[in-house]
Amino acid sequence: MSSAVESQVLNAFPLDLSQDRYAEVPYEEKARLFEEVKTDIRYHDVLYGCYECGICVAACPSARFYDFSPRVIAQACAREDVELVYTLMNDSIWDCSQCFSCDRCPRGNSPGGLITILREVAVRNGLQSARDALEGYGRIIYKIMSTGTQVSPDMLQPDAFPDWGTHVHEIAENLEVWRRALPPETLHTTDIGWDVDEKTMIELYLIWHMTGVMDMIKEVDEGLFMILQDVMEERLEDAGYDDVTFD
Repeated sequence: MSSAVESQVLNAFPLDLSQDRYAEVPYEEKARLFEEVKTDIRYHDVLYGCYECGICVAACPSARFYDFSPRVIAQACAREDVELVYTLMNDSIWDCSQCFSCDRCPRGNSPGGLITILREVAVRNGLQSARDALEGYGRIIYKIMSTGTQVSPDMLQPDAFPDWGTHVHEIAENLEVWRRALPPETLHTTDIGWDVDEKTMIELYLIWHMTGVMDMIKEVDEGLFMILQDVMEERLEDAGYDDVTFD
């Protein structure tokens, strides 16, 4: 990236994009990750080049609240700036809300789709940014694999997602009262949302196993992986799938 362009980008994007932030990481490792991004089958469908018109930034809700710019990410990839892409993978890509408002790009780019690929590569390779970003979702993942439902009432805890607001504290303290106020008796519970059929649970486990989801979880949270491994292998064995392991 030329010094003039780099200066323009840094002035418009207050986040520290200095390449020196990750000087200890070998360039070869950064290049390897970027090659993994480019070899994704979706890559050439979401990036065609950048006019630098700024329409994606104007449409982006995250850009209004964070030091975030979908244009910077598209430009970095289009110019194959390995150092900058690595810096963005360790920070900015996690500020995207994945609303895909940036798809209105006149060039046909999809910065949101590009960020999806960057995130997946970060997760598969266990980057610290992925670990930090997904830390709050470990409980959700465990809920899915142990109950078959994504959320349950008792997940409304003030320390789990502070950005939900201060009212969560009041709800968490009186959760059982709130739930019992609901007419259907099947909702008078706080630890599960609803009962999921055992067959559905087994299918869910097999899908996560065959698609490599468990491998990605192992990269970002080995403790959670071991817990899920125990839960899933026992239930799969009971269902007759003795040959399925997650080692």
